[in-house]
Amino acid sequence: MCFLKLLLTGAFAYTDAQLQAIEALGYTPVFVQEERCALDVDCKSFDAAVCNSLFLYNDIALFENLKFVQLTSAGLDRVPLDYMHDHGILLRNARGVYSVPMAEWVVLKLLEIYKASARFYANQQARLWQKERGLLELCGKTVCIVGYGSVGQAAAVRLKAFGCRVLAVDQKLSVAKESIDGLYSVEQMDVALAQSDAVVLTLPLTKETYHLFDAKRFSVMRAGSVFINVARGGLVDEQALISALQSGVLKGAALDVFENEPLFADSPLWKLDNVLLSPHNSFVSEQTQGRLFELIYTNLRAFARGEL
Repeated sequence: MCFLKLLLTGAFAYTDAQLQAIEALGYTPVFVQEERCALDVDCKSFDAAVCNSLFLYNDIALFENLKFVQLTSAGLDRVPLDYMHDHGILLRNARGVYSVPMAEWVVLKLLEIYKASARFYANQQARLWQKERGLLELCGKTVCIVGYGSVGQAAAVRLKAFGCRVLAVDQKLSVAKESIDGLYSVEQMDVALAQSDAVVLTLPLTKETYHLFDAKRFSVMRAGSVFINVARGGLVDEQALISALQSGVLKGAALDVFENEPLFADSPLWKLDNVLLSPHNSFVSEQTQGRLFELIYTNLRAFARGEL
């Protein structure tokens, strides 16, 4: 058997049994716990790598023999796509691995905003018995999902179960339409936003989508709408978002991602009472590790067999 040299990083916590299963595919794995620094290993000999942020801290040109990269993330914004394309390096992401917990998170945050959960939690801590008379129903609301990939599709299925009208915006107009009531191109996005009670971002961050949601975009959204971002912080001009929240253009926002992570301590977002913040946590569940290893194993096997 001809063994392929494989770089594994701490982006995934492998068990001994999982490492043995990878070795049985014909790999010689080298494990490096911390990928967010310059590696102290001979990079030029690796045939493949499983990583997340590795190439933000290490020049991919040093990996002279690299032919395949498996990401542990769904996003592609942490790898040099142009270089990989030009040098014939195969790339696979973690599409589908995190869709369920992220979709559940979207529904959770919409309900928390509509049902004013934060105020009930605060009242509980203060032992204050106070009814809230302004609660809203999720049922009947129009929700626009911007980016209709695996996460967006999983969110649509769950929102439809709550009785929502679901619109989707995507660059591909050939996506499955079973769980949505309307599909719009990126050029038609403002038409969808104007008729939506809530907007959910699940699209990738690229040069074209950087600050896609700016002051102009927020201005076309329906007054009193809700904004949720579980994709990437760079999709949003945070100052424009803050202005929309402070002015009342937006009823509220739930943000799991930010342009700078951790979020700066002096960011006004921390203090806005109509904002729910979380530390890039929506993808977490007890089942994602199993899904992710199955994906890693399947793609490594396919690469070793020349089937990718």
